Amino acid sequence: MLFIKADRDAILKPLQTVAGIVERRHTLPILANVLLRKQGPAVSFLASDVEIQVQTTAELGADPEDAATTVSAKKLIDILRAMPEGVEVSIKLADKRATIQAGRSRFALQTLGAEDFPTVAVNEQFSASFALPQKQLKHLFQMVHFAMAQQDIRYYLNGLLLVTDGDHVRVVATDGHRLAYCQAQVEGAQLARQEVIIPRKTVLELQRLLGDTDEPVHLDVSGNQVRLRFGEVEMVSKLVEGKFPDYQRVIPSGYSKHMICSREVLAASLARASILTSDKFKGVRLSLAPGLLKVQTSNAEQEEAADEIEVDYTADPVEIGFNVGYLQDVLANLKTEQVQIDFGDANTSALLTVPGDGDFKYVVMPMRI
Repeated sequence: MLFIKADRDAILKPLQTVAGIVERRHTLPILANVLLRKQGPAVSFLASDVEIQVQTTAELGADPEDAATTVSAKKLIDILRAMPEGVEVSIKLADKRATIQAGRSRFALQTLGAEDFPTVAVNEQFSASFALPQKQLKHLFQMVHFAMAQQDIRYYLNGLLLVTDGDHVRVVATDGHRLAYCQAQVEGAQLARQEVIIPRKTVLELQRLLGDTDEPVHLDVSGNQVRLRFGEVEMVSKLVEGKFPDYQRVIPSGYSKHMICSREVLAASLARASILTSDKFKGVRLSLAPGLLKVQTSNAEQEEAADEIEVDYTADPVEIGFNVGYLQDVLANLKTEQVQIDFGDANTSALLTVPGDGDFKYVVMPMRI
């Protein structure tokens, strides 16, 4: 039967939307496939890795009868990408094979039964539901995602804490060495206080899929699952179990030493100084005096780098060491002209914020140098 007949790009777009979560090597071979289900002209594309599921729909159906199959996501994408733009593509199903044809090119792919594809069971009831503009949620993730842990044995750190409370949504990420916090207001919302941990992979995939638009993204949250719907896309993800650290205790307050400087100037100074750090030891020493910041690094070969920049600072001199990568990460993800860093002493965490903006906070632990 003629399953799909459409322009190359019309098939490729929904396919690429869902295929980002497909794992190449999985214990279940069928999870390397994408589930295609046709109901009349509507064709749904669904991919899953057992914990996350992404689905989208497009009007691509050809024959009137309904059908479903699964086919290799990577091979289908590679075939479509290799086709010239604007070419009409047809996909026919027969004898456990999908035949893809465009112009004089023809590919026959093996299919696996749609009934064997393990879809994620979506909860019937969610304890909190709210909507945000897509660009607002994307911004929240953008401001904290870099501080998430990677493959930490404290599995609850391999994700992002999402907190709903009244008319605010807060996101927090930490790897134990630094912590990023950002909040946004949801107009007109009255949300019960709830804390859930969204897995790292889900967050990174959402950053790819969410647009910089005012179009809404609808979030439904329960104890073990989160569902996000935006445009034609629906994503369902398992949540990470465990207790996230108390971020409010980690964020310092009451510091008396405040430095304000240009974000780009500081980033450039750290980039110059970091040339002489080693891969194992990324330490950078910051020496603050009124009006001046000195950035120093050295390595095992006893090579040294020093860089000075002018800053707005009037308190007592202080010297403190940091992992330069943790400072570079946050400066690269901020888009503001200026940053403010508050210090206690050489043994306490520093607090990086944006002057005049209380929604973002970044805490970084000091390092002995």
